[in-house]
Amino acid sequence: MLNRVLNSAHKTSASQLMSDKNGHSHFNKEGKMRAVYRTVIGAVLCMTLGFTGCGSTGSTSFLYKDMTIAGGSAIAGEGQKVLYKGSPLVLSGTGIKVGDPLREVQLTQTDLSPIGITDTKGKGKVRIISVVPSLDTPVCEQQTHYLSEKNKGLDKMVELVTVSVDTPFAQKRFAQEAHINNVTFLSDYKDAEFGKAYGLFIKGPHILARTVMVVDANNTVRYLQVTPELAQLPDMDKAFAVAKSLINQS
Repeated sequence: MLNRVLNSAHKTSASQLMSDKNGHSHFNKEGKMRAVYRTVIGAVLCMTLGFTGCGSTGSTSFLYKDMTIAGGSAIAGEGQKVLYKGSPLVLSGTGIKVGDPLREVQLTQTDLSPIGITDTKGKGKVRIISVVPSLDTPVCEQQTHYLSEKNKGLDKMVELVTVSVDTPFAQKRFAQEAHINNVTFLSDYKDAEFGKAYGLFIKGPHILARTVMVVDANNTVRYLQVTPELAQLPDMDKAFAVAKSLINQS
């Protein structure tokens, strides 16, 4: 089966190259061929090898890996600690906790325009805010795909938000390459204002602690998990369940 699909992918790529009459460079043509191969091979592996976590947005497939989901939560705030592969890292800033109002800070959108965290397009709705250290790492990548693809239809009713210290350019590139268009990406790259205001900033490597929070329609934090180990995923399904319960209550 795999050979048949690979042959089909090769023919599709060759056909694309032969029909290209717009003067595209040889480099761009090769890029098209590689994209076709990646897309088709990924889909076939999902089907033939039985990966239960494969999901997709747009036209690409993401292969989910078996990653540990963190149990419990660290405490956000100055002097508190999380681990990275067992080594302690100290948090900085004023800690957020369940029951606190969402704190107004300025973040940067992928078009470089500033926006307050309380004024995103989901204002007045339930929001799930996923905080990752860097989108260019496997755990953060999977966390963000899971938010986008495994939310069980919640994206039609709530706003999904990802915050990181990646530049707006990097966030935009990630979203485009991952074909993720149902998540609001916000960058804290300038002064880590969000991280400091929520007690999630890690000074040394200048990253944010891995976190998921659910905020209700009145901007009150109703669920919060700061993963005690940065190399582990937060319990996104628990966050989805809390968000769904808030919708049902309204």
